[in-house]
Amino acid sequence: MNELPEDKAARQPKDVEPYDRKKVNRRTFISSLTFLAGGTLAYFGWNKLYLSPKETTADATAGAHAPLRKVLDANGNVFENAVSPDHLARTYPKAMAAKQPRVNGDIGIQKELEDNWRLNVVKSNNETLQITIDDLRKLPKTEFAFEFKCVEGWSQISHWGGVKFSDFVKHYQLNEQAKLAYVGMHTPDEKYYVGIDTPSAMHPQTLLCYEVSGQPLSAKHGAPLRLIIPTKYGIKNLKRIGTIFFSNDRPRDYWAELGYDYFSGL
Repeated sequence: MNELPEDKAARQPKDVEPYDRKKVNRRTFISSLTFLAGGTLAYFGWNKLYLSPKETTADATAGAHAPLRKVLDANGNVFENAVSPDHLARTYPKAMAAKQPRVNGDIGIQKELEDNWRLNVVKSNNETLQITIDDLRKLPKTEFAFEFKCVEGWSQISHWGGVKFSDFVKHYQLNEQAKLAYVGMHTPDEKYYVGIDTPSAMHPQTLLCYEVSGQPLSAKHGAPLRLIIPTKYGIKNLKRIGTIFFSNDRPRDYWAELGYDYFSGL
């Protein structure tokens, strides 16, 4: 039985518009124009950023492009103001710590450690303390296991021991220095360097660390002394500390110069 035309019309969806070639062509044109405009803006925006001048503040992060640094600093300020400086990183039972903690990065520790290593602590232009690892071992020891996090995307629970930076400051009467905004640290060869905001340095979990997994640090883990700061990414955890100083100006920071966030908080 043949279907009548009016029956076919009754079964057609009422919300389907009839094909309109002009309308389709117009939409295609608009879509193509929008894509082209977006691509053009992206190209010139990236080109402008790539060719933009770099920072001129030589003692901070002079290697990054100025517009990029403004964005990174804004992000860092938001995070720094949103998180209490006293918040604690989660700790774990020692049994959960990795037996062989992962190692990455050897910048600043490639040369063999010299036997006469001393930690240089700059108090002023005419006063520098020189401290041995045995001196540090005499101070109250703190140890804990926490989840060490790397900006490369991996993390691992590891167990560290040493002296709290706050205890170190108190013992060596560095309270006036600790009123300044930043703490700077670098390796003996000055090839790796970090800048830490003083509230993070004075955090109760920040350690001048001389042990990992209950044993003295190996060379690859930053012997004889390294920084462990659970509220920061691993890029701030300087290995083989050679010098510590204090400043109201942001100290240079190795990875910040390469375009990473200066605060690097967790």
